[in-house]
Amino acid sequence: MSIAYTPWPESFAKRYREKGYWTDRPLVDLIDNAPQDNIAVICGDRSLSYQELCSQSKRLAIYLQDLGLRTGDTALVQLPNIAEFYVVFFALIRLGVAPVNALFSHNRNELTAYTEQITPKILIASNEHALFRDSTFFKALSMSSMALQHVLLVGQSEWSESLGAILHSSTSRVLKPSPSAADEVAFFQLSGGSTGTPKLIPRTHNDYFFSVRRSSEICHFTAATRYLCALPCAHNFPMSSPGAFGAFHVGGCVVMSPSPDANTCFELIARHHVTVAALVPPALALWLQAAPFHKAALSSLQLMQVGGAKLSESLARQVPDVLGCQLQQILGMAEGLVNYTRLDDDIETIVTTQGRPMCSLDEVKVLNAEGDEVANGEVGELATRGPYTIRGYYNAPEHNAKVFDKEGFYHSGDLVRRNDKGYLTVVGRDKDQINRGGEKIAAEEIENLLLKHELIMHSALVSMPDSMMGEKSCAFIVPKIASHGMKSLTLRKYLRGLGVADYKVPDRFEFIDSLPLTPVGKPNKVALREVIRQRLQHTSQQNNIL
Repeated sequence: MSIAYTPWPESFAKRYREKGYWTDRPLVDLIDNAPQDNIAVICGDRSLSYQELCSQSKRLAIYLQDLGLRTGDTALVQLPNIAEFYVVFFALIRLGVAPVNALFSHNRNELTAYTEQITPKILIASNEHALFRDSTFFKALSMSSMALQHVLLVGQSEWSESLGAILHSSTSRVLKPSPSAADEVAFFQLSGGSTGTPKLIPRTHNDYFFSVRRSSEICHFTAATRYLCALPCAHNFPMSSPGAFGAFHVGGCVVMSPSPDANTCFELIARHHVTVAALVPPALALWLQAAPFHKAALSSLQLMQVGGAKLSESLARQVPDVLGCQLQQILGMAEGLVNYTRLDDDIETIVTTQGRPMCSLDEVKVLNAEGDEVANGEVGELATRGPYTIRGYYNAPEHNAKVFDKEGFYHSGDLVRRNDKGYLTVVGRDKDQINRGGEKIAAEEIENLLLKHELIMHSALVSMPDSMMGEKSCAFIVPKIASHGMKSLTLRKYLRGLGVADYKVPDRFEFIDSLPLTPVGKPNKVALREVIRQRLQHTSQQNNIL
């Protein structure tokens, strides 16, 4: 049984195979074909060779096979930055079980939504997360989705099987591998879309393997590469751009960091001779502040990749001198298209653009509001299709009709400017989304949750400028009654009580009498963003006077 998804038209698939982009290999080949004696993952005081990574993933796959999991089944996975993330991923891939890899910051709201969409047979998580310190949440999930029968936890637990015990057990059983076909769904990525329900992105073995392979070539990854995974390991950026999977593809080593904190990462870089790191702009800013006091610790670092949000030119220019390594900018999306500045580009290209598409069959259009292509140098919406850009979200026909056109181009909502060499510079967004330091927040999702509050009549979530995060979120609230008594603290507690991930909780609340409207009667978010910009500016001026 295979998982339904929107496939590439046969004529396109044939062309991608003829070009050698699609090779019809399962993703598990990333580790199975690596030099088995090389170190694959360093995690705290532990290290796993490729041989150990393969054997542990096979051992887990045998266990899951005995539970009854089969090709076409799905799994919900939520793990922090630990080696087990990769063991679990490749175990599931061996069986043709497609996981959704939830972020560790996700809470009840997100995990429930994913469960409703894919009806997983197993949950694999960590008891470090507050939701899994007892069985209450799992029981609620399994009641709402009858297919969810099994749970495995990292760490000791009285109510679930221990993942660690399984990985280190002995077995004489032989795995009967049955990965899904290379042109079928291997796993699901998470969308940072603008709608209320989180959208799932079906990635096939063929398209993702090509993305990893081509990224590794562009970024010159080799067996000597030591990649620091400091961003959440489930994100597309640290998975495949080139990320951990790119390191695996060439037999390199992935060094796990629990967070992008500068002091934590600097110690890991020094201890393990890290050569490549990847960050979002807010984390880079903190590294640049701390780096002058840790020059020796960074001596092995050769390449700093920055993506996930727009990097300011002023920060970009500091990287070579302050960190002592090369900068590479990346504009990527979990839906597919990845743009890179090249390692041999001139410095002006590297600091002023977010790169160009990574393969010859990446088709990119920059469109105006009428859907016509604009001239180079003009701003428009980025639309794309290609050998690793999906043709549709999972089980979302109405949304697909809005963001994929009849020719199969994905309309990203990103506003960009393209120069004569094909390099793109991000200038903003056309969709209703906040990019909070690389974490995407769908405004509609939070607005709908706020509207469930008995004292709220209208709500509108907008971005507000922030020097560190790039953007933060501000919720404008229209109360039902004047004497509402609501405060920011109580609304934050209310949202957390609904199981919303912390990064989605608005950074600021503003109470107003009515929402400004556009001529067609929709909340005028341009006006609201200007309101909060002016209020922030006024506060800053007052602080300077004081």
